[in-house]
Amino acid sequence: MTSWPVQEGVFELGDWHAERGGVIRDARLAWQTHGTLNAARDNVIVYPTSYTATHDGQSWAIDPDGILDPTQWFIVIPDMFSNGLSSGAANTPDYPAVVTVRDNVLAQERLLREVFGVTHLAAAYGFSMGAMQAYHWAALFPERVQRAFIVCGSARTAPHNKVFLSGLLRTLEAAPEYVGGGQFSAVPHASLRAFGHIYAGWGLSQDFYRQELFRTVLGAPDLETYLQTDWEASFGARDAANLYAQALTWFHGDVSANDLYGGDLAAALGAIQAQVLLLPSETDLYFRVADNAAELEWLKRGELRPIPSVWGHRAGSPAGLPEELAFLKVAVRDALAE
Repeated sequence: MTSWPVQEGVFELGDWHAERGGVIRDARLAWQTHGTLNAARDNVIVYPTSYTATHDGQSWAIDPDGILDPTQWFIVIPDMFSNGLSSGAANTPDYPAVVTVRDNVLAQERLLREVFGVTHLAAAYGFSMGAMQAYHWAALFPERVQRAFIVCGSARTAPHNKVFLSGLLRTLEAAPEYVGGGQFSAVPHASLRAFGHIYAGWGLSQDFYRQELFRTVLGAPDLETYLQTDWEASFGARDAANLYAQALTWFHGDVSANDLYGGDLAAALGAIQAQVLLLPSETDLYFRVADNAAELEWLKRGELRPIPSVWGHRAGSPAGLPEELAFLKVAVRDALAE
């Protein structure tokens, strides 16, 4: 039980026309809120979900003593398409070939405006794919977002990041159960196991494995057990069609790939008026510090503050990691107090 108000629901979007073609029929956007919307409707933080995450799975960051304080802010967690709660490839016939980050953010904008009467954000906060959505919020609605917290994310998916995603997609496509179009005739158990092992090699750093933190901190007796219990089990419980669809969303992530900016990343970043705090992990293997450093050049009001950590990408979602959590908490709370 929490000591602050928590609500959740599903927003009926109707038929959602994806920007790259196709329609999400009878589209539904699941959501959860924490805290109380004030009378001025100016205490709103949108906190989009990351790859495979649901609102419950990332609400750990919300606490009066956490990263996001629900006694001060009204925090809205919209569930990304194909995360298992909102409409997705696994439960929607003729799901579009590509649903973009922009599609997700435009649906979220409707949720905030039509359900809560909110048009302006105190902040957009996100980790990983959630950070990509936070970046899109700032670029698509520059007059309406005051701050953006980009935790282990980027404005455009980098080529090396795409190589990682391509490996995941090709692994799913190699399954005997794959029937094309991101769909499967049955659960592709062997491919999901392989998917988990690939992900384990990217989600954490070489230093994490060299120091055997999977054993000394996470309590696994050996590497093989860790890969089975933490990675095979996690992705084995996911729907392959949703994994495929969200990986494509990630692959095509680009804040400038729209009619506003015509693929000009510098123009998209230069249009952002929000104070942008870039918080990459020093050892992230796919959202690299160097990518954020390159973006910083074009931001009007940006700051780069890498998270000191050997936990790779996981440092940006530091449940159970006290040093990384303390770093993020201080950085975010200081920026929100400005």
